[in-house]
Amino acid sequence: MIFSTGNLPFVTVMGIIFLLILGIISLVLISMWALLLWNAIIVWKHESHTLSNMLTLLLGIFLIVLWFVNGLLAGHSQFLPNWFNTLISGLPVIGAYLILCSYNFLVNVLLYQFFPRGYKANYLIVLGAGLINGDTVSKLLGNRIDAAIKFANKQIEKGHPAPKIVFSGGQGADEKLSEAKAMANYAIDHGWDKDLIILEDKSKNTLQNMQFSKSLIEEDSSGNKVYTKFFSNNYHIFRAGLYAKMAGLAANGIGAPTRLYFLPNALIREFIAVLLMNKKRHIIMISIILFFILLMVAITIYTDIVAK
Repeated sequence: MIFSTGNLPFVTVMGIIFLLILGIISLVLISMWALLLWNAIIVWKHESHTLSNMLTLLLGIFLIVLWFVNGLLAGHSQFLPNWFNTLISGLPVIGAYLILCSYNFLVNVLLYQFFPRGYKANYLIVLGAGLINGDTVSKLLGNRIDAAIKFANKQIEKGHPAPKIVFSGGQGADEKLSEAKAMANYAIDHGWDKDLIILEDKSKNTLQNMQFSKSLIEEDSSGNKVYTKFFSNNYHIFRAGLYAKMAGLAANGIGAPTRLYFLPNALIREFIAVLLMNKKRHIIMISIILFFILLMVAITIYTDIVAK
């Protein structure tokens, strides 16, 4: 479309912008290992040293090892059997498939942030998260509650009735009270009416958050029309939306802000979780790719035998 205008200055400017964008993307991909390790250092300084918070570190190390192995094999390919070279050259197809899946995931996560809010909900669900020292709402969880209260107050300002907030989260083995109760205490301390609070304190995961909250809302609404929104952190609402659909809950999510340095780890964790939600599909696709790779290996072996 740009070239069809025949406007040389316009084509030149747009061409330069395109090359700049392409250059930035290429630079990011080339230096991805360094960016991941830099992020890992920041996360190590500010967050707990759990496995889920070291995903950028592990991915960065993996990319370095992959680069080293790839260079080593490329430099010695003439000394390796033909069938092995065929096998190695086919494996990146699996990597390309996973990259395509990650691209699909990231686009969906991004687009979900712009879903219309529609300030007419009569129930809001806030998804729980672990408590600090077993009884204190973390900054991450507090952001979810703040986002729900902010939404509710804006809805009231627009002249609509105040919604009820369902705080959803059970009590973990290392927690002194349920996440739901801790969230409710936080909301009340921040000015929310205790009469507009419903506690769902039995759930252990996001799917149960949706299932159990739906049951409480149906019971509380007494058959009246229900408009529901759920709240979590921005990186989590896409997967939470998938669970809401699985639970038969007609609701869309609103994401609370997350510290920028925490997003890479969180998105990698979310991608793995979404991948595992559809593991049968991905196992089938990867198996098909492996079948064709092994077929090419078999053809290479056969060709070598015939040539001898």
